[in-house]
Amino acid sequence: MMDKRYRGLVIVLAGAIALGSVSPVHAQSAAKGPPDWPCVQRLVPELAWGTIWTGPSPDELQHDWWEDEELARVVRFATDRQTDEEAAMERIREFVDSVADGDNRDERLTLLFAGLFERIDSERSRVIERIRAAARGQITRLETVSELVDRLEEARASSTDETNVQRLERELQLQQRIFQKRQQALPAMCEKPALLEEDLGQMVRVIRNAM
Repeated sequence: MMDKRYRGLVIVLAGAIALGSVSPVHAQSAAKGPPDWPCVQRLVPELAWGTIWTGPSPDELQHDWWEDEELARVVRFATDRQTDEEAAMERIREFVDSVADGDNRDERLTLLFAGLFERIDSERSRVIERIRAAARGQITRLETVSELVDRLEEARASSTDETNVQRLERELQLQQRIFQKRQQALPAMCEKPALLEEDLGQMVRVIRNAM
């Protein structure tokens, strides 16, 4: 039978999952997503531009956003991971102001939206895949911990090899620490898709206000 110390490790491990609200079963019930979606937020794999944009249809544009070199520089700067929110918004406002009175104003502003949407939606999709990969890793890691607990119980019950017991103890503690550390990081990861949507929404408001 598992001694108190290692029974405690398993209880702490289970508690880490519960406190993070990211167990596969709980998350699937809360968010109604696939088994590898650990977030309480509902999984929306891709954004639909029609839910964000009420201007002219990007599908009817005669050009791609990256063909406009000035506009493309704005899009890439504003959506770069290294660009902070304030600098991104300022750059977008400057561009919007510069085209506000032009004959092709609506077309260029729609192109601006199309570029921002495409880049942010792609980044959001990559974030979602990283979250799902992290969740799958945690499921595998939890299975590893369970196997180590079983092996440790066997070693303590049937072996006089104290070195092997100590090795299994250290490995179990290491795997537990890794699991808990990565589990604690999941809630912040789960917020990232919504934060990207918020950023896009702020950019869209600036553009629409000029049309």
